Amino acid sequence: MTLIKSISGIRGTIGGQPGDNLTPIDAVKFAAAYGIWLKGYSKKDDLKVVIGRDARLSGEMIQNLVVSTLIGLGIDIIDLDLSTTPTVEIAVPLENADGGIILTASHNPKQWNALKLLNEKGEFLNAAEGALILEIAEKEDFAFAEVDDLGSITKNDSYIDIHIDEVLNLSLVDADTIRQAKFKVVVDGVNSTGGIAIPKLLKELGVEVVELYCDPTGHFPHNPEPLKEHLSDICGLVLKEKADFGIVVDPDVDRLAFISDDGEMFGEEYTLVACADYVLGKTKGSSVSNLSSSRALRDITEKHGGTYEAAAVGEVNVVTKMKANNAIIGGEGNGGIIYPESHYGRDSLVGTALFLMLMAEKGGTVAQLRASYPSYFMSKKKIQLTPGLDVDGILKAMADKYANEDISTIDGVKIDFAENWAHLRKSNTEPIIRIYTEAKSQHDADALADRIISEIKSIAGL
Repeated sequence: MTLIKSISGIRGTIGGQPGDNLTPIDAVKFAAAYGIWLKGYSKKDDLKVVIGRDARLSGEMIQNLVVSTLIGLGIDIIDLDLSTTPTVEIAVPLENADGGIILTASHNPKQWNALKLLNEKGEFLNAAEGALILEIAEKEDFAFAEVDDLGSITKNDSYIDIHIDEVLNLSLVDADTIRQAKFKVVVDGVNSTGGIAIPKLLKELGVEVVELYCDPTGHFPHNPEPLKEHLSDICGLVLKEKADFGIVVDPDVDRLAFISDDGEMFGEEYTLVACADYVLGKTKGSSVSNLSSSRALRDITEKHGGTYEAAAVGEVNVVTKMKANNAIIGGEGNGGIIYPESHYGRDSLVGTALFLMLMAEKGGTVAQLRASYPSYFMSKKKIQLTPGLDVDGILKAMADKYANEDISTIDGVKIDFAENWAHLRKSNTEPIIRIYTEAKSQHDADALADRIISEIKSIAGL
């Protein structure tokens, strides 16, 4: 069982010993640390925080603990109850709130939960802010409010509908165009809040919906990470229903994957490619993804006359780079779409609407669309190192070895070759280097990864 404290929040498995797992004591401690940090950060006397959760089994318990802790600090709560990560992100500025917390462990299995922490813009905290909250939590220097100064709770269960209205009002989304296409779509909501939000959005757009695992019980019917090996049920149902395509989201609805009409995975990496194809085809501009995302986004961006840049891995890093570049679309290769006209956060509802617009205007099938994009294949491997090895030194040696190639060291070492690339990143918690590669065939991607691993072992003397 595990408790992971990081600058992006706290996540862990439910039950067990405090400090080793996400127990009630840990939930209270880190909620209090966030509340204390927020008081110093905002420099306001009256604070308001938006809280929402996915449908996982521990959600109500963790929510009650977090809400009660913040009330105990004198902070008012806007309680969205069952919600999605992007819905909470949108609600924070609409409510003029000072921050937000999403209670979700994203794609992790049901025994996990987490506190994802937001600022007053509804965006994830940066590294320095997250580190300060961890420091406050460790000191446990909490001063709670007296009885007359306790916070209050306002319940608001309308925000998924408000979120849908926000999507429908985007300048590049035309509901009539989508309605005229008469799409039929299968939705796998993994029995979480995507099963509420995605079908509602589709029905507003005149799409015929076939629901699969859309009852938000928190009993995930399969591993909730939207990868091919977990999605045989929806792949089969798309074929059986003769649907135009399938939609899969993770439990908190910030990762989006499509199933093509032939029952095959469209590819999580290509979710962002397709949405960017549509947006950049309508609006000239630049795009951003992280260093471990497919080169296909760069290709599509340049096809439309735009510029592409890569950020360090992590949503906050992508958002920072997008703001610096005034990028009009960006995200991560795990199916995360960030469209600033809506907000700076990964949003499966926005991604779904943009994809529907692309398909409605292009015509043809989803399989044909996928075949029209540059075809790349990824390999994701890792190498276990002996504790005590100088991992930073090993990565520097690899960067020196390939100094004549296009090298980025903003997040590990990214080596861009003419036909492929390799990205080497160290783990912050164990002696592991993760090796991601991409090439124009699976064989070449695997072979490049194996070559890099062999070279690392040679440098490390393994």
